[in-house]
Amino acid sequence: MHDIRPVPEFRARAVRRWLLAAAAMIFLTLVVGGATRLTVSGLSIVEWKPVTGVIPPLSEQAWQAEFDGYKAIPQYRELNKGMTLTQFKVIYFWEWTHRLLARATGAVFLLPFLVFLWQGAIPPPLRLRLWLIFAGGAALGVVGWWMVSSGLAGSALVKVSQYRLAFHMTLACAIYASILWTAQQIVPRPLDEAPKRLRLAALAIAALLLVQIYLGALVAGLDGGLKYNTWPLIDGGLVPPLDELLFIHPLWRNLFENILTVQLDHRMLADGIWLLALLHAFDAWRQRRAARGAVVLAGAVTLQAALGIVTLLYQAPVALALTHQLMALVVFSIAIVHAERLSHRALARVPQAVGQAA
Repeated sequence: MHDIRPVPEFRARAVRRWLLAAAAMIFLTLVVGGATRLTVSGLSIVEWKPVTGVIPPLSEQAWQAEFDGYKAIPQYRELNKGMTLTQFKVIYFWEWTHRLLARATGAVFLLPFLVFLWQGAIPPPLRLRLWLIFAGGAALGVVGWWMVSSGLAGSALVKVSQYRLAFHMTLACAIYASILWTAQQIVPRPLDEAPKRLRLAALAIAALLLVQIYLGALVAGLDGGLKYNTWPLIDGGLVPPLDELLFIHPLWRNLFENILTVQLDHRMLADGIWLLALLHAFDAWRQRRAARGAVVLAGAVTLQAALGIVTLLYQAPVALALTHQLMALVVFSIAIVHAERLSHRALARVPQAVGQAA
C-alpha cells in the first residue's frame, strides 16, 4: 500500500541542482582526464587503491616507492627513462587528481541521493533510473582500472589500449548525458509540439556526437593527431587508396588500429554531423520551433569543426588538443539539452508526487 503525497517544488529544484552538480563534476573529471592523457600521466600510479589511494605520498620514502613502481613498467623504460623524481611528481599529481575527482564525483552523486531517498524526494519512476546511473558510475571506475592495466607491467604497450580508452571515455560521456537529460526532465514546463522530424534530428545529432567522441578517443589513443596533418586532403587525396585503409587483417581491425582509417572516419563523421546540424537549424528556424537551441548547436558544431582542423594542422599541441576535447564536451552538452527540450516527456510531472511505503 502506498501513500501518494505531493513533493514541495523547492525539493524538486534541489534534486535538479544536485544532478547538475554531479554532471558538472563528471565534466570536470573528463577535462582533467584529457589533460592526464595529453601529458602522458595516466600510468604514473601503478596500483588501484580505491580507498587509501585518496592520500598521496607524504614522505620522500613513499614518493620513492611510487617512483620505483613506475620504473618497472614499459612506459618508463621506453618513453621516460632518466626521469627525475621531481618530474615524476608532476605526472603523478595529474593522475592522482583525476582519480580523486572520480571518487569525489561518486560521493557527490551517492550521498545526496541517499538523503533524498530518505526524505521521499525521489519518486519511484526516477529511483530505478538513478540507481542504474550510479551502477554505471561504479562500473566506470572498474573500467578505468581495466584501461590503465593495459599499459602496465607485462604489456607490450607504452600507453593504454585505444580500445579501452575509447570505451572508458564513451561510457563516462554516456553517464554524463544520462544525468544531464534527467536533470532537464525534472523541470516542469509545457511540452513543445515540435514536428517529429525535428525531434528525431536532434536525437540523431546527440547520438552521432557520442559516436564521434568514441572515434576521437580512438584517434587520441593512437596518437593519430600527429599524422596526416593536412586538410581537406588526407594522405595526399580526399579519400586514400583502399590498400592503405584496409591493409590490416582481419579487416575490421582497421577501424580501430589503422591510424589513417580511424582519422578518416573521424573526419567524415564530423562533416556529416556539421551538415546535419546546419540542416536541422534551418528546419527549426523555418518551423519556428526550438530555433534558438538549434542555431546555437549548429554554431557550436561549426566552431568545434574549425577547432579540430586547426588542432590537426598544428599537430595537436597540448593546449589546442585539450581545448578541442573541452569543446567536444560543450557541444555534446548543448546537443543533449536541445534534444531533451524537443523530446520532453513525463518526468516533468513525476516530481510532483512520490510513493512511500505505508
